[in-house]
Amino acid sequence: MRIVIGEDLFLLREGLVRLLTAHGFEVVAAVASAPELLRALVEERPDVGIVDVRLPPTHTDDGLRAALQARGQVPGLPVLVLSQYVEQLYARELLADQAGAVGYLLKDRVFNDDQFTGAIRTVAAGGTVLDPEVVQKLMVRHSRTEPVARLTPREREVLGLMAEGRSNAAIAQRLFITEKAVSKHAAGIFGKLDLAPSDDDNRRVLAVLAYLGS
Repeated sequence: MRIVIGEDLFLLREGLVRLLTAHGFEVVAAVASAPELLRALVEERPDVGIVDVRLPPTHTDDGLRAALQARGQVPGLPVLVLSQYVEQLYARELLADQAGAVGYLLKDRVFNDDQFTGAIRTVAAGGTVLDPEVVQKLMVRHSRTEPVARLTPREREVLGLMAEGRSNAAIAQRLFITEKAVSKHAAGIFGKLDLAPSDDDNRRVLAVLAYLGS
């Protein structure tokens, strides 16, 4: 699997290269700035681009914007954001374009090799991987606006877990309710948000994220 890395911190960038190489990934480019990242993503067309949000030249949101530009030129290009920050505006745009193959992890919440490499493989396969804290921060902005305000507290809990990519069984276990109850809550959520229900977990995530980015 071919990987492009965009990370400006030398030790972290080199650490990622060594870690991924040890797990059988091929790192075709490891760059330190947004212009280099955009060029590498478009030219190399990797199986996954691992992107930090804050890259030179401005150290604000250059990395995430470069990823968006690359996906504009290469539709569906798999991107896994790995950052200390949740940049809400561009994160919503990236996550809600309904093309899938995206992820957003927080650096200080990646705890082991299997979690990280599993996320990379999920994104490469067209899936969506989100840290729960990312979901929470993306939802805050809409917490007092329609149509999320129509949801009951339990429906909002279910919505948050759905946006993390959890199955009905996983949600039921987490909330100590039955799968039938989860299905009922999900139907209510999709109805109130004017979203068509689906049994496909990835499509459910993308539908929720499309709403969050609207």
